[in-house]
Amino acid sequence: SAMALLILLAAAGLGVALGLLPWAPVNRFCTAPSNQTGFLCDDRVTCIPASWVCDRASHCRNGEDEQEKLCGDLPHSLPGYLVFLCSNHRSWVYADQRCDGMNDCGDCSDEAGSLASCPPCGWEWWSCIPVHYEYCSCIPRRLCQDGIQHCLSWSDEYVC
Repeated sequence: SAMALLILLAAAGLGVALGLLPWAPVNRFCTAPSNQTGFLCDDRVTCIPASWVCDRASHCRNGEDEQEKLCGDLPHSLPGYLVFLCSNHRSWVYADQRCDGMNDCGDCSDEAGSLASCPPCGWEWWSCIPVHYEYCSCIPRRLCQDGIQHCLSWSDEYVC
């Protein structure tokens, strides 16, 4: 049985060497700046944010972030870790757009939904019910006390 195993391993190695069997897929998951889900370039050093993949601008030295096999049938051709499916499963966003404070899905499922499981508003955000479509349950603190209502309760102007 040990001899059979050695023959099988040798045959598989020869198949890979001759190009008859494909190499195992490369794991390209990485953590990009700002703790975002990222895509690892061929140089195994450069990690770009997920939303930079298939954006029609090459960010990896060899252009692997824009290859047809990766970008040919979005989002199905992307690795699952790069994609977040909105509650309306016809819509999707890149994984690094989940929990970024912006209503990328259009129904806030990437920010406030149970699928997103986002932490509470960070220190740069104010928790409220926004009046603007682009935000879900928090607004950027830079919008506080700017003379414009961003929260239904006006807390961004009087409390924040």
